[in-house]
This record gives sequence, C-alpha cells and structure tokens, in this order.
Amino acid sequence: MGGRSSVAEAGDLDGVLRDPARLASRLTDWIRARVDEAGADGVVFGLSGGIDSATVCGLAARALGPDRCLGLILPIGSDPRDEALALDVARRFDVPAVRVELEPAFDAVLAALEAVANGGHAPRRAAPDDDASHLARANLKPRLRMLTLYYHANLRNLLVLGTGNRDEFAVGYFTKHGDGAADAFPLADLLKSEVRGLARHLGVGDEVVERDPSAGLWAGQTDEAEMGFTYEALDRYLATGSSGDAATDAAIRGRQEIARHKTMAAPVARPESDR
Repeated sequence: MGGRSSVAEAGDLDGVLRDPARLASRLTDWIRARVDEAGADGVVFGLSGGIDSATVCGLAARALGPDRCLGLILPIGSDPRDEALALDVARRFDVPAVRVELEPAFDAVLAALEAVANGGHAPRRAAPDDDASHLARANLKPRLRMLTLYYHANLRNLLVLGTGNRDEFAVGYFTKHGDGAADAFPLADLLKSEVRGLARHLGVGDEVVERDPSAGLWAGQTDEAEMGFTYEALDRYLATGSSGDAATDAAIRGRQEIARHKTMAAPVARPESDR
C-alpha cells in the first residue's frame, strides 16, 4: 500500500509518514475488495471511543456506505465517556450503532471461572489477587467483545474489521483471540502517527484523536503506561530502527520477544519429523 522512505535519521519521521489522502483512498478500495471477495453484505466493528476504531468506522463508511456498516458499543464496566465518544463517531459517519451491555455476561463467566480456579480443580501458579489473575480477568473483556462481534457477523453475513495498528502488532499489544482476532485489519500496516493523520483527514473529532489511547481494560489504564514507552517512540523505532534512546529500544525489543507467540501462527506438531 505505497512505500515508505527507507532512509531517515534515528528518531526522524520526516519523509516516512504517508499521505493521509492516499492512505484513505487505498484503504477504502482494500476494504471494498475484501467484502466483495468474501461475498459479505458489509462489515461490523467495535466502537470504543478511541482513535483506531473511529478511523476504521470512517474508512468503512466511505468504502461501503454507512448502511452496510454496523458499529457495536460493548461496555464492560467502561468509562461512560467511552460510550459518548463512540456514539459521536457513529453519528459523524452516519453509521448505525448498537449497544450490547456485556457486564452481566462478564460477571457470570468470571464467577464460574474463578470458582473452579479457587476450588483447586485447575492448576495455578499464582495467588488469586496477583498480577497474573488481574491480567487474566482483564483479557476476558476483549474476548467477550470479539465473541459478540462474530455473533453479529454470522447473523448478518458481515466481515469483522479489526482495529489494531502496526505498533500494536509489532509488540504484541493486543489480546490473543480477543482484539487480535478479525477477518481483516485495515490499519495493521499503519504507524500510530499515520492513524492519527488519517483520522483527522476522515473527520474524526479532535477529542477522540487527542485523548490518551486506552484498551479500557481497567479504570485509568492507558496503552503507553502499560507498554512502558510512548507510541511516538515506538513509531520512530519501527520507521527508522531506533527510538533515539537505547533503553527504550531495549524495552521495545524485549516486548517483541515475549510477544512472539502472539505474532506468529500457532505451531503444529509434525510427528514424523524432528521438529
């Protein structure tokens, strides 16, 4: 989808970021082609109130027309501002939005899972209130959301559009079989800075474009705090080979290494070979 300059000083994105208008044109064509080749009637995607989902909404509406798009708002103990901004995005692009309250389902699934884990019927290496348990509970949210997206996709003959960008896939910043699952990912080749430029070009509101990115996994959670570095630094690293700071580069490489199982296809046993 167009080439980047391969020559840039470390930390310098000048000449690297692609033109938003060209990206919009290429990506709308791409979405239309994916829907046509699948014989689908349209697309469905989550609307979180964040920039990535808003950008996907704008692209899909431009590619297919709003009437062939469906945005799902899927709160699970979410910040009410998320829903308000998601609705604003849907209105801006005239896309129908459906709210599905998932908190009761989340509570029921969590209660059933924790009853087994705490009852000693499943091996656990961690105490109930440690970091591993906190993350396991949090990751149920994107997995329930993806289940809901695919239910509506199956019901209405729609493709599920994912909202992940290049930065998130590069360091595995997504939930496996949650927001990491979809039929097509329009933004997966775009740096976060390119998503921001594209969002402005499409007419996404300033409040959505400028708010701190968050997966909404728990109160006060932000992407950058959880990753341990900024999207700006990650953009520079991916585009030029260095963020401009050795410690940050090492942190990024460390995240890439531990996330390798998320970014590669699951291994398949070959009993008749040595591997």
